[in-house]
Amino acid sequence: MKRKGKGSLGPGVLIAAAFIGPGTVTTCTAAGVGFGYGLLWALLLSVIATGILQEMSARLGLVSRRGLADAVKTEVSWPLLKNGILGTILIAILVGNAAYEGGNIGGATLGLQALFGTTYSGFYPWCIAGLAFILLYFGNSKVLELVFTGLVFVMSLAFVITALLTKPDTWELLKGMFVPALPNDGILTVIALVGTTVVPYNLFLHAALVHQKWKSPAALKQVRVDTAIAIAVGGLVSMAIVLCGAATKTGAVNGVMDMAEALVPLFGEGARWFIGIGLFAAGITSAITAPLAAAYVANSCFGWNADIKDFRFRSVWMGVLLIGAFFMSFDINPIKVIQLAQIANGLLLPSVAFFLLWAVNRKSLMGRNGNTMAQNVLGVLIVLVSIVLGLKSILAVFGIL
Repeated sequence: MKRKGKGSLGPGVLIAAAFIGPGTVTTCTAAGVGFGYGLLWALLLSVIATGILQEMSARLGLVSRRGLADAVKTEVSWPLLKNGILGTILIAILVGNAAYEGGNIGGATLGLQALFGTTYSGFYPWCIAGLAFILLYFGNSKVLELVFTGLVFVMSLAFVITALLTKPDTWELLKGMFVPALPNDGILTVIALVGTTVVPYNLFLHAALVHQKWKSPAALKQVRVDTAIAIAVGGLVSMAIVLCGAATKTGAVNGVMDMAEALVPLFGEGARWFIGIGLFAAGITSAITAPLAAAYVANSCFGWNADIKDFRFRSVWMGVLLIGAFFMSFDINPIKVIQLAQIANGLLLPSVAFFLLWAVNRKSLMGRNGNTMAQNVLGVLIVLVSIVLGLKSILAVFGIL
């Protein structure tokens, strides 16, 4: 995917599109429904962590001209360790993204159910997969950028307008953002919020896209601005979705109509359209970026040096897309699939964040553009917190916590 021209958009729009996926919609809605504004602090910290890690990933791609998997290949000299790390990365991303893709297609399916009903629900996943296939197979970089820009704008507008119409309590909102509190049954929701915000595959995707867009470390300021805008948009929309959830009167989120119908008293039948359009846009964008990220990881791990039109590159994203569509063609509640994907993301995060932190501290890769002491401290804190959350998630799943 070659990107030329100073006037063209940066890869931040693709990262924002992947950021605001159906996992974000369902997890943030569930957080709002279950805990009101009480977990906004966890979302805020997740957004800050995302900004820190995505900046490291983008800087790695720009300065070293490599992605995270490429960095492991060139910097780890012991073959057994190198192959073990690459194998772990490859399996985690390919298998994880295939499962995650089911959630993406499921999210877009929920949007279509809200807009057109459930009569043809069995066909929705394949329609969505077909649209994603067309955009990936025939679209060039400019087409994809325009599609992503339009969809990000649509879903951002839908959710932000919906949140404003709920007329949130400003004091309670600020309290929820800056006064941390963890309810006894809130740990899995916190982990899901982290998993849907700090998305491991975005770290691989961002590095790959940045070094194709910009060719010199002199563009570092542009890269940082592009990244900051993407993360800010994603964070704003995520918080807007929590506000929507907090305004609902339903006790649980088991389907798309729980999201939509609970908002009907606030602003009428428009709720169904706002939620439906937002979910569909979120699902389509992530249904494209997840397979794309998996293909870039495979490209790096196997050393193909293939471009986006190469058969090997295409075969990976086609496989991920097909598995996701096949999985969602069964009678499975998309909400449950999406929530499980977020928890899995949260468990995968510590190892990916650790490898990234290691890579951006290698002088052979980064030269003078490695991490500062402050960036390393923040990076280590993110890794430690993600490990603690991951362990708590395992304990909670087994009923120990």
